[in-house]
Amino acid sequence: MIKDRAFWEAWETEMLMRQPADFRRNLRLLEAMYEEARALGVMAVPPALEGLESRLRLGRVLNVRTTS
Repeated sequence: MIKDRAFWEAWETEMLMRQPADFRRNLRLLEAMYEEARALGVMAVPPALEGLESRLRLGRVLNVRTTS
């Protein structure tokens, strides 16, 4: 049981700040949470071509070449 909550929160914050970010570990966690959500039926897999038009439009807007 934690008796001094403020001390624990300060220690926990310091511990998290001392550890460097691990991109691969975070990516694995994200993928695992996504698969869990799909397995529970919370996130359905969208059809492959759904929203393709908006993605193409966004790609055209972002890839405009301008002269300097």
